[in-house]
Amino acid sequence: MSDKSKKQTGIAKTTRLIMASVILSGIGSALGATMALAKDPVHAVAVMYHRFGENKYPSTNIRLEQFETHLNILSADKFNVVSLDTIVNALKSGTPLPAKTIAITIDDAYASVFTEAWPRMQAKGWPMTVFVATEAVDEKRPGYMTWDQIRTLRDAGVTIGAHTKSHAHLARMDKVDALTEIAASNARFKTELGQVPTLFAYPYGEANSETLDLIKRSYVAAFGQHSGVLSSKDNDYYLPRYALNENYGDADRFKLVINTKPLPVTDIVPSNPTLAHNPPTFGFTVTDPALPLNTLNCYGSNPGTTTTEKLGTRIEVRLSDAFTGTRGRINCTVMDRQGTWRWFGQLYYIPENLRTSAVKDD
Repeated sequence: MSDKSKKQTGIAKTTRLIMASVILSGIGSALGATMALAKDPVHAVAVMYHRFGENKYPSTNIRLEQFETHLNILSADKFNVVSLDTIVNALKSGTPLPAKTIAITIDDAYASVFTEAWPRMQAKGWPMTVFVATEAVDEKRPGYMTWDQIRTLRDAGVTIGAHTKSHAHLARMDKVDALTEIAASNARFKTELGQVPTLFAYPYGEANSETLDLIKRSYVAAFGQHSGVLSSKDNDYYLPRYALNENYGDADRFKLVINTKPLPVTDIVPSNPTLAHNPPTFGFTVTDPALPLNTLNCYGSNPGTTTTEKLGTRIEVRLSDAFTGTRGRINCTVMDRQGTWRWFGQLYYIPENLRTSAVKDD
């Protein structure tokens, strides 16, 4: 090969190397940008119970052997069990939480919380949160805790949250009645506990846009009953919790939900937790483009089929049939590239005029 040919060959090789370097640099920058977008927000899991060992009420009860299994799983897998207000403070401040952080929450203040759940939590040295509807306690209804028992829990470090006065369907009330419920509850807490709770849980998980605005006036954060992972990107006044009962409390499901991470979304439609149309035109945008959205699936609690359409990072979900009950759920999941399930769920209240059949309010 002549000197001239060698020189031309060398120039060509150098050019190819420079081009390859530029391409790789661009790929690296793109990957870096994707990684930055893929960074998870501050997040944690909250689970929700009602009754313990009250087997006459399977829809709201967890059997004692199931609950003990749950606690043993949390111990064996070294979960970081903290109070719900600890998580809320972290979500609001953006302070990172340790991996596997979880809060145990309980609605309605049934007596079995005090006699069954609390001793088992004490044995583990773990905190919990109890949301109390004050009227049942005031009226000394059978099967509910007393104010003395609630004070005992409070003094032992249990977080006490608000749950309205009468366990009200807030989404079905006008503004004045809803405000009366909230004010009456807060007044009773002030009298009995010396302070008003900072956390609130919607009875039945039902809310609407106006209710969310009312709750902001009295509380730091509020929780529904829709499935999903608590995230700093969520609405602080409609945060998710995984509901557990006899039918949805086996060990496999428990392990599944406590190990989920958030499916980060924005631009949720409809944004109002009370429907204006049934079935709804449901959609959202996924903010993490690194997730394999081709494997994302959504499921509705309505009796028909659910179709999920992916338009880039925009997800559109269509339900073939209307929701038939007083509440409808949509859950969307995708497994990320690390093998972890990402979860996003919504619960919608269906007004009476939009129900397809006569359904007794519960």
